[in-house]
Amino acid sequence: MAKFVFIVPPLTGHINPTLSMGAVLLERGHRVGWITLDESLAAKLPAGGELLHISYDENDQQKRESEQYLDIITKKIVYGIDSLKFLYEEVLIPLNRHSYDGIAYLLDQFEPDLVITDHQMFAGAIAATNKKLPYATSVTAPAAIKVMEELPKIHEWEMNQVIGLQREFGVEANTPIVCSELLTMVLTSQEFFGDMELTPNFRFTGPVINRPATKITFDWDKLQQSSKPKILVSIGTTFDHEHKKNFFTKVVEAFGDDELTVVVVSDPALFEQWPENFIVQRQVPQLDLLPHLDAVVCHGGHNTVCETLSNGLPLVVIPIAYDQSHVAGRVVRTGAGERLNFNRFKAHHLKEAVHQILNNPDYKTAAETIKRSFIEAGGTETAADMLEQVATKQSLEVLKN
Repeated sequence: MAKFVFIVPPLTGHINPTLSMGAVLLERGHRVGWITLDESLAAKLPAGGELLHISYDENDQQKRESEQYLDIITKKIVYGIDSLKFLYEEVLIPLNRHSYDGIAYLLDQFEPDLVITDHQMFAGAIAATNKKLPYATSVTAPAAIKVMEELPKIHEWEMNQVIGLQREFGVEANTPIVCSELLTMVLTSQEFFGDMELTPNFRFTGPVINRPATKITFDWDKLQQSSKPKILVSIGTTFDHEHKKNFFTKVVEAFGDDELTVVVVSDPALFEQWPENFIVQRQVPQLDLLPHLDAVVCHGGHNTVCETLSNGLPLVVIPIAYDQSHVAGRVVRTGAGERLNFNRFKAHHLKEAVHQILNNPDYKTAAETIKRSFIEAGGTETAADMLEQVATKQSLEVLKN
């Protein structure tokens, strides 16, 4: 039995894959913990998983600040390149700075055989290095790697921020240590990632999709009684400011009188009345729902796009910020969908794009091709195999020495 510990930021899209990997490791008899600022994660852990909560004194300024990061991301209105600058300067660097002491303390307490740190939790890699613990990296947003090639100046600026943080905590390396030299798991397929020369420590696992027990109620009767094409419209959890109403106003205008059944993820109270052909819920059982749909409209979050393509469904992607533009670009380049500009698109653009991907079978064919690449990459079991192999190899190295 080995001891594994995941270090995760308070972001659902980054946490969920670790729950899936952790569940498999637990089933194989290992001990698995999660180091996090999010105390509520305890309720989501697979059976046997251990919450290692980064806690501070109630009067500690760090505690008050550390609880703000998800709220900052959710409420801030940022687009494009500016969003990356905001993400590093106002969220990631402060988040990691405030997490470091707690991570280092919990690593001492848990004594893992292998640390698995999220690619945005730089403090995990720094603490593991300082503690001389082996670590792997989990890349939930592959754009963080692709940016090296696509936006080299942006990548250089990002890495300088990380190097500065490393030096602050005693790691004097002149290059970032974010991506583990032992194993950096890229949670997609090579086909969806695209062409780029990577060193052998980068391994593609395919999407690692967490399938928790579904507790979300849904109007299945209305969906199944409809013979019309069915689409999902969702713009994720990190977009909750006043522009949301403008977006959904266009959605209503585009599809309110259309021969479609439209599932919308939104607060039903956003409008006094929604069209009859809409099913509007604050939450939907997305993984259960996707097999019953014909297409998806989304913001380009990597998890939503991978879940959609895993079902062989085409997309219309409307990126807002962060890595979403890159993800949208990959959807278009693989032929699996169309892209619209968030700030410029009109209702008729959305309507035309959706009918284009529904009526032209080439989009569905391309989505099915990516689906097959995901299956061939392996997913959760493959990721767990990789982690076990690294942990075993490191244990053998310790015995030799």
